[in-house]
Amino acid sequence: MPIPDEVTGFEIDKSVRQELMSLPKTLADDVARNLVMVAQLIDDDPEQAYAYSRIALRLASRVSAVREAAGFAAYATQKYGEALAEFRASRRMTGGVDLWPVMADCERGLGRPERAMAMAGEPEVRKLDKAGQVEMRLVAAGARRDMGQIDAAIVTLESPELGSSAIHPWTSRLRYAYADALLSAGREDEAREWFAKTIEADKDGATDASDRLAELDGIEFVDAEAADDEDDDQDDSDDVADDKK
Repeated sequence: MPIPDEVTGFEIDKSVRQELMSLPKTLADDVARNLVMVAQLIDDDPEQAYAYSRIALRLASRVSAVREAAGFAAYATQKYGEALAEFRASRRMTGGVDLWPVMADCERGLGRPERAMAMAGEPEVRKLDKAGQVEMRLVAAGARRDMGQIDAAIVTLESPELGSSAIHPWTSRLRYAYADALLSAGREDEAREWFAKTIEADKDGATDASDRLAELDGIEFVDAEAADDEDDDQDDSDDVADDKK
């Protein structure tokens, strides 16, 4: 697959470049450039990102960073079984626990929420950093919801991190999940409060909390483009009516 000339491979994290140094230089450069393409495309064009990850995997399957990238690319395209296999391979190579929450979420994607819940109780969770523990809590709450245990999901999300006024990268997602769970449980007033708190933390607009809050308040937004089309249609109708006079 073509890679733009401006992509050098040095755009990736230094730790990944260091890991690729075990490969011959030309091969390392090829793998690095494919990994850059994965990173650049995974949000907007996950299928293309997946294709580049398969090339990197074919070139360097014994590099843990490549297995991890392949896992995330597969995860982004909802190939959960494949993603889980890649994450497990990467974990075997590194011995780390960072991928534990996304591995549990793959179990959810495969329709096995009970396995995700089991993973939430394993010793690996205690080894995660704060962000990883919050991510694991989100996955566990999702698994509870998968099993129809909405009240248990709400309790799972209730934590010191949720109650903290400090804003972290994961704060908006945690508050949003809590608000959504409250709404599913019919606790509309509390959900409204937590959607509002989500907006306070979501400076980048990563969630649709503002839309959800507006919906609860009975506010309808009209798409500007659709409104313009409607106005144009009305103008055309007026013109036809004038012509008939």
